[in-house]
Amino acid sequence: MTVDGAIATVVLSHPGKFNAMSRAMWRRLRELFLELPARADLRCVVVRGEGAQFCAGGDIAEYPAFRFQPDRLRAFHEDEVWGALGALLDCDLPLVAAIAGHCMGAGVEIASCCDIRVAAADARFGAPIARLGFPMAPREAQLVARALGEATARELLLEAAVLDAAEMQARGFLQRVLPDAAAMHAHALERARRIAALAPQAARLNKQTLRALNGPSALAGQAPAAIENIVHWAYDYADNAEHREGIDAFLAKRPARF
Repeated sequence: MTVDGAIATVVLSHPGKFNAMSRAMWRRLRELFLELPARADLRCVVVRGEGAQFCAGGDIAEYPAFRFQPDRLRAFHEDEVWGALGALLDCDLPLVAAIAGHCMGAGVEIASCCDIRVAAADARFGAPIARLGFPMAPREAQLVARALGEATARELLLEAAVLDAAEMQARGFLQRVLPDAAAMHAHALERARRIAALAPQAARLNKQTLRALNGPSALAGQAPAAIENIVHWAYDYADNAEHREGIDAFLAKRPARF
């Protein structure tokens, strides 16, 4: 993380893996976003990827070590992944996502936590985990469906569709698309500067209000209880043959056989 005046920049960095999120990266992201709101000197946070990519998803090379046991899989998603995403969602500082290149799976989830999303024209968005033989975790699916809209979330998850930046702007996920990464990053910083020039307490209060309006308690019916119930069985697929096959095939660089 770097700080320039009232703006912090958090960089997702995993060299050689298009900034795919490792378990250590999820834990560090949570730590950062638990610390940042307490800093009175900050008024905005830009989230970007290192180099030409935002985030290509999760680090699949780590998956065989824990994904095939339900308890460990649940702990990964509920504690590590949702611990980080929840910290982003709970952050009262305005968040600007600056997206270039790959924005897949975990990248879409992180971007979904941000208030402003801008992208370079080369950005590509998707969550093609169906090719790996597993679904999106329930809390993460709820987050993505809210940010993208349910129809787009279904397209990404059920069809493994990959959409370009222009399409994602047309569907309301992105506020702006810029010709290239350099122009996009400059634009993201300019937006952050505009936010930082405004009343910081108002921004924090606006975020608290919007969070309450969109939180589980504001949903109709029994949605919060439903999520809690789903969590109890959602990870039972850990030892499923398709789950193992999808990850094994990816690591072996061959087509999966479902």
